[in-house]
Amino acid sequence: MVRIKICGITNLEDALVAVGAGTDALGFVFAPSPRQVTPEQVHSITSRLPPFIYKVGVFVDADMEEVQRTMSYCHLDIAQLHGSESPEFCQALFPRVIKSFRVKDDSVLSLLPRYKVSAYLLDSYDPHLAGGTGKSFNWDIARKANSLGYIILSGGLTPQNVTEAIEQVHPYAVDTSSGVESEPGKKDHAKVRAFIQTARAGQSLPRL
Repeated sequence: MVRIKICGITNLEDALVAVGAGTDALGFVFAPSPRQVTPEQVHSITSRLPPFIYKVGVFVDADMEEVQRTMSYCHLDIAQLHGSESPEFCQALFPRVIKSFRVKDDSVLSLLPRYKVSAYLLDSYDPHLAGGTGKSFNWDIARKANSLGYIILSGGLTPQNVTEAIEQVHPYAVDTSSGVESEPGKKDHAKVRAFIQTARAGQSLPRL
């Protein structure tokens, strides 16, 4: 079954719409971004969510103390690391850690096994952005990565292409942010519902 994460949540209304539509996880960005939120904002949101929703904190090169303090205060389940965090840094957070990799070419496949994490998130490469590019990448690389661990597919996913992504990659999970926005930091509720409904419809596809 393909899991679904809606990332870049900045307010309770968007969070509850995603939860009501059936998302498995919500992502909160603590790094500089149009979607950046404060720990206080996230604490307020997560304290009003129903149970069984996975809450993910997105960090970029934050120090360990900041990551652990934020996770505790905001009631987060897992840290998603988008910077140059070392394998040792990631292992110190294991199993509550996802490592993101920006995919420029298939050389990324040699990097993944160095990291002991619960899942690898594969995102599009942009020299100026750590994530949230709104662009897709060569999904053949993500498909090959399936043999290395649990793969979360990100980068340019929308209601229009998520079925094709699932068919081609068969990832553990799909992750979207800008693909379901009306503007940076604000979700388009119709797009959120359409993305989740479409991804759910694609999860029964046979695994090759």
